[in-house]
Amino acid sequence: MDIIGAVTGALHDGFGYLAVSFCLAAIGLNIQFGYAGLVNFGQAAFLSVGGYIMGAAIATSGVPTVLAILLAIAFSVALALILGIPTLRLRADYLAIVTIAAAEILRLVFGTSFRTYFHGKDGVTGFTAGFRSLNPLPNYDGFFLTYSREELWTVLVGWGLVIMISLLTWALMRSPWGRVLRGIREDEDAMRSLGKNVYGYKIQALILGGVVGCAGGFVGAFGAASVQADTFNLDFTFIALTMLILGGAARILGPVVGAVMFWAILSFLGSVLTQLAGYPVVAQFMNADQASIIRLMLVGLVLMLLMIYRPQGIFGDRRELALDAH
Repeated sequence: MDIIGAVTGALHDGFGYLAVSFCLAAIGLNIQFGYAGLVNFGQAAFLSVGGYIMGAAIATSGVPTVLAILLAIAFSVALALILGIPTLRLRADYLAIVTIAAAEILRLVFGTSFRTYFHGKDGVTGFTAGFRSLNPLPNYDGFFLTYSREELWTVLVGWGLVIMISLLTWALMRSPWGRVLRGIREDEDAMRSLGKNVYGYKIQALILGGVVGCAGGFVGAFGAASVQADTFNLDFTFIALTMLILGGAARILGPVVGAVMFWAILSFLGSVLTQLAGYPVVAQFMNADQASIIRLMLVGLVLMLLMIYRPQGIFGDRRELALDAH
């Protein structure tokens, strides 16, 4: 059995651009759910806006990469306002319902409408030239940890973004603004009695988490060199939530470690099980196609055990969960 190959594949997937994209989505959810208590089940909508608006602006209209990124951020802010203004004065479940609906509506719009800009099911391509022209890495033959030169550039930029946004989140959550946000999560009536504008703080958290998710859309789009509407289905948001819970909500390293571990374990199990399926004894019970399904079952079993024995996640604090439960 090729254990070295399985470990290399796990490192490649655990730190690859897709893991970075999910990591940024989970960091955005951490700001909204972990620190502010906002239930956003449509984080995929913000990533789709980031990828599609940026990609279409560059590929269709020839907008420079930086301006296209700023345009996509402006759209994600507008989306957060559209979702938050009518719902954040109501119970938490209204925001959850609206965000699920928004993610599905945007997926259908990007996949079927405005074909001149979004190209239907084919998706948007041809927008990476400006980003890749900034690549300072030397040309090399072969691969580094199975990354190509262009993929490695995307990964480095992506992890640089993760570090900067994590430091910004760390600073914000230790500022008066962050303390108010955590107070709203624990008892928003108490914060109102202290004269805090709870509604305004919630909208700010929704916008900030959405913009971070939008950055995840940029990394995913540049890494894949295309944007496909079906990528941003409901599973996307729930996988990002799983990563957040795995690492621990309301913790800076929670979504980062959760994203890396999720992809690395999934990749390692997939490689090992596929190789085991090649042995005649194991092949009687499992073929290569079934190995892909069984790895998901094993990951699900690990998550169930985690929820039973450590519901706060790897870095989470059980005292905060106990406080939320009151």
